Amino acid sequence: MPEGGISLSYFSRNFYYPRRSRWRYLGWLLAGMLLGAAVIALAGGLFPPPTRSPGREDTSAVPSPAPLVSLPAGQAPVIDIARRIGPSVVGITNYSRRDVFAGGEVKSGSGIVIDAGRGDIVTNYHVIEGYRRLAVTVDGEREYEARLVGGDPDTDLAVVQVDARGLKEAVLGDSAALQVGELVVAVGNPLGPEFARTVTAGVVSALNREITVSSRPGQEVTLRVLQTDAAINPGNSGGALANSRGEVVGINSVKIAAPEVEGMGFAIPINDARPVIEQLISQGRVRRPFLGISFQEVTPQVSRWSGMPAGLFISEVLPGSPADKAGMKVEDVLVEAEGQKVARAGDLQKFLERHRPGDRVQLTVIRGEDRLALGLTLGEKS
Repeated sequence: MPEGGISLSYFSRNFYYPRRSRWRYLGWLLAGMLLGAAVIALAGGLFPPPTRSPGREDTSAVPSPAPLVSLPAGQAPVIDIARRIGPSVVGITNYSRRDVFAGGEVKSGSGIVIDAGRGDIVTNYHVIEGYRRLAVTVDGEREYEARLVGGDPDTDLAVVQVDARGLKEAVLGDSAALQVGELVVAVGNPLGPEFARTVTAGVVSALNREITVSSRPGQEVTLRVLQTDAAINPGNSGGALANSRGEVVGINSVKIAAPEVEGMGFAIPINDARPVIEQLISQGRVRRPFLGISFQEVTPQVSRWSGMPAGLFISEVLPGSPADKAGMKVEDVLVEAEGQKVARAGDLQKFLERHRPGDRVQLTVIRGEDRLALGLTLGEKS
């Protein structure tokens, strides 16, 4: 898990709860060579985070929304943002394959219209995962059958398509231009279509967070996210996080839900999502390079304490993988990729995102007292 990262896993209604980190004992584990569960990088690219718990189940009566109240002074910008982005946010209902004898379960989320002409809508992968049938609700009223264009569990992104008229396309902004403290507005369908296009306002709490999400048992993926204190609730997954111009700068994805935690929601930056969305539309999947290794981080603190070099401690090399063919071995420490320092999982992740399967690259490892350069050809994740 990345240093300073947050370990999360899914809970019902498409969201996540924090898990107690195993990695606080990393120094002892590394020093004693008693390796615990490795951060899985068998697929190579970590981002470009999965069986998730089912989302919102059908329940009995849902309380009617409370009457509208006057907005506090200074909220006029929020009204304008909501008017711009609200019509581009839709509801998504997933009629799951699970529990066939009971007719299947139902979970709900949100989506953002990114191409009104084609009917393309981006959402979270965990919203559509395990679907039997997908439906998109527009304006909180009109419902259309939807088909899956493509999905990518590693980035928690998916694209669905509907044949519908009158869709309003969202304007995508520049998440790299965001600043901490900047006003943002989250729009989605918390708790389902009864509360369609709910608007909550907050600020950008932090940029470039790395959080590790537990998806399937024994499987973890790392997401780079924006942190916000705008209220995000079950069903907001896949909805929009908009800037002051009403442009989409993030796709709401993760929330920490715990009694001691308030106002910690996370969104996938739109700049990270763009290339994934483009590949999903063009080829239905994301092609990722494959190394064939599992590793643990040797943080600077652990390095000083244990005497090991800072980098990625290789705990497993898959037989026949590109790493194996290049001569990488268990207990090597990966320290560089193409001359660039690799100190954290995110460094390797970013490096792999810049490459394609079939690219020839050079990795540098420390093996005992030796520093070795290993050339390899990246494979493709299946």
